[in-house]
Amino acid sequence: MPAYSRRHFLTGTAAAASAAALAFADGRFASAAALDRAVARTAARAVRIEGTTLEQAATPTGSGDYKRLRSGPGWPLVVRTDLAQAGAARDGRRTGLASFVQFTDLHLNDTESPVRFEYLAPFNGAAYRPQEALTVRGASALVERINSLSGGPFTGLPFSMVMATGDNTDNHELVELDWYLQVMSGGRITPNSGDTTRYEGVQNSGSAEFWNPESSFRDSFKTKGFPEVPGFLGAAGRPFTAPGLRTPWYTTIGNHDDSIEGTLPDLGLLHSLYTGDRKLEGCDDAEAAKLADALRNDPAQAILRLAKLLKSGGPVRHITPDARRAPFSPTEFAKAHLNPAHTGPGPVGHGFSAADVAKGRLYYTFPIAEGVLGISLDTTNPAGFADGSIGTAQLTWLESVLRAHSGHWYDSDGRAVRGGQTDQLIVVFSHHTSASMGNLLPDPHHLFEKRHDGKAVVDLLQRYPNVAAWVNGHTHQNRILPHGHATPERAFWEINTASHIDFPQHARLIEIADNGDGTLSLFTTLVESAAHYETDFGDTSDAGLAALYRELSYNDPHGTPAVRLGAPADHNTELLLTKPGH
Repeated sequence: MPAYSRRHFLTGTAAAASAAALAFADGRFASAAALDRAVARTAARAVRIEGTTLEQAATPTGSGDYKRLRSGPGWPLVVRTDLAQAGAARDGRRTGLASFVQFTDLHLNDTESPVRFEYLAPFNGAAYRPQEALTVRGASALVERINSLSGGPFTGLPFSMVMATGDNTDNHELVELDWYLQVMSGGRITPNSGDTTRYEGVQNSGSAEFWNPESSFRDSFKTKGFPEVPGFLGAAGRPFTAPGLRTPWYTTIGNHDDSIEGTLPDLGLLHSLYTGDRKLEGCDDAEAAKLADALRNDPAQAILRLAKLLKSGGPVRHITPDARRAPFSPTEFAKAHLNPAHTGPGPVGHGFSAADVAKGRLYYTFPIAEGVLGISLDTTNPAGFADGSIGTAQLTWLESVLRAHSGHWYDSDGRAVRGGQTDQLIVVFSHHTSASMGNLLPDPHHLFEKRHDGKAVVDLLQRYPNVAAWVNGHTHQNRILPHGHATPERAFWEINTASHIDFPQHARLIEIADNGDGTLSLFTTLVESAAHYETDFGDTSDAGLAALYRELSYNDPHGTPAVRLGAPADHNTELLLTKPGH
């Protein structure tokens, strides 16, 4: 893609940016007036803001436990100078280099699966969410939003690609993977498993522990204001046609794509349970607490406890068995992307090549734009636990790629080295963040290979000045971290984006621009799905369900909207960075 030079220049931009940067009090804007001024300045600097949180954002309203959502004011651009200073008049000199989109943590969810532990929700909020029956429609509404945008709001460049940074499925089931591939590439989807003419899960169990949307029964959710929605479950599982992305897309693997509930190593011991006809819908609180603890700390013990629970009885529901619920291996996950039925707008394999699949290697490189290289890592650990790491073979490969595409770098002693076959800016993608890569358990498939944590990856990336950013998910939070260095060109930004299953259900637009003054700007703009903000509990159309998906996620009793949302400095930002060689 050729460079795009933006000449839309606002007189006094540097002063406006400084004012926005100084308008914070404890990480928030100091006053409504300061926020309004920053929003106006942002709109003046942008090429366009429509369809992004620069224009409007979901805002809660009401005084009861259950909050309704409405359209609220947009969020301004925050200029972050942690790693480099913002030069005056840079808008007038700026040249756009790349524009792309990040999806993350879609968690497309087979809610009727026997291998789900909804009864652990009091100890692990992610075990059950009231909105989870709508994940597939919600993800499709996000695709609709991206399709409606013409390009990046600050460079105007069309998006060259969309990257989904892991946890694309919730429980690494074949049916979830099929839904993901159809959402991304387009096609007819029936977001239901087992008997597709009815719902067979906890949301019509009659248990007070779960939201029973079609019943007048006063479950624990209705006591908090959750509505009764006639026809909800039938509508949630109803077939619909997903439009699919109009932009090429790529996939990075996450722990929920790799293991049972994103935590337990898949050793083949539960395959018959996945596809069987028995679903455990509850257990004794003491046993649930022990199982939840084992899931966090001892995966092997968790499997034993789960087997014991199934034998000892409890509220077991007989459901329709479904072979499509069978779990897939990481290699099968990558291979499915090579199916021509899922090519959509391309590329073939969406990053995974037949050769890499044959080797079981799920990390790769790809072009983001002319002069900008993408690197997708596999940070999952097959040994279990939610957090990640990488093996020596992958770390060695990563360094070889960085070296091949850098005109210069620094050795481990800090000495500058010249070389490299090409000289490109580099963006690294992974599921896990640097702080969530402390899981150093040996890979059961490569027992003698050393595992490396997030600090090792940060140390490596800082030796290569061409690295501009590390983009990731996993935490379900918006957070942007500067990785500074005494040598300015060795710094880079880590951009972490919230999930699309928990509120605020964001994706992120990322643009890279050369300011023509020895600095780069990385613009990060959050977007919401195309769903409207207001909900109608009597509307179970596709559009109505997509809107309800967002509102239910805000009200999830186990959710933490304020934490996941992040601060203004984690939302719509301009991240300044020293250009390599300066």
